[in-house]
This record gives sequence, C-alpha cells and structure tokens, in this order.
Amino acid sequence: MMTHRIRRATCGLIASIALTGWTAVQATEVPSWPDWMAGSWCGGHGETHVEEVWLRSGGGLMLGMSRTTDPYRNEFEHLRIELQGSHLVYQAQPQGRPAVPFTRGRHGPDFVEFDNPQHDFPQRIRYQREGDQLRAEISGPGRDGQTKSIPFHYRACALNGG
Repeated sequence: MMTHRIRRATCGLIASIALTGWTAVQATEVPSWPDWMAGSWCGGHGETHVEEVWLRSGGGLMLGMSRTTDPYRNEFEHLRIELQGSHLVYQAQPQGRPAVPFTRGRHGPDFVEFDNPQHDFPQRIRYQREGDQLRAEISGPGRDGQTKSIPFHYRACALNGG
C-alpha cells in the first residue's frame, strides 16, 4: 500500500515538473504582440480618407483592415499578424489578392517593423504609437533606385467616422 502511494506521489511530482518546464519553454517562444495597435484609426489629407482598424491579439492572431477612399478610388486591404512558429508575420492582402508576408524585425514597447526584402514595394512596414496617435510607414525601393517612403498619420476615431 505504501509503495503505491509513493509511486503516485512520484508520478505527480514528475508530471508537475514536466508541465512547469514545458510552460516555461512555451512562454519564451511566444513573442510579445503589438496590442498597442488595437483600435480604430483615421487619417488622410484633402479628399483622401484612410481608416485602419485592428483587433487585439487572440488565439495566435491579430486581425486588421484598411480602407482608403477619395472621389476617384476606393481601396481596401485585409490585414493580419499571425504567429508562425515563434515569429510574428504580418500578412497584407490589398484588394483581396493573395497575402504577402512580412516577418517582424526590429520592435520595442511602442514600435514594430515587418520586413520582406524579396517584395517589390513595400519591403518594410513600420508602426509606432505616439500617445493617441498611430504612425505607419511603408518603404522600399522606388522606381529611380532611391528609397521611397509613404507615411500614414492616424488618430483614434470611431468606426465609420472621422
């Protein structure tokens, strides 16, 4: 009877140690998410209006969308940041086309960069939170061989409003 209790206690201890070790390994493999991007953001200039909306991370995924409107065009983009292995990957789908992946590179508590050096343009997507504003920038090689950057300046806004 005593041997049975010792075996059960030992098995419980081994299982506890194994689970604790597994949890510690898992915690170090999961990167921090840029949840500070979550919200509804509006920007633009003149007659051009840009909206970008992000949901907080959950289940290994952050979902986003973007809409740009002006008197001459209406564009949309499906966006997501997903966990692939131990890396965060930004997937952009302009006009619903196949997703283009950008892997997270440099990042900090209030900024994140995603890179894809094989893509034509952009090759880098950067977000930075500045108080109640969100700054975004896409950059890469321009047609003249010089680096081209397009900034986006957003402020927090209500959905379907400016």
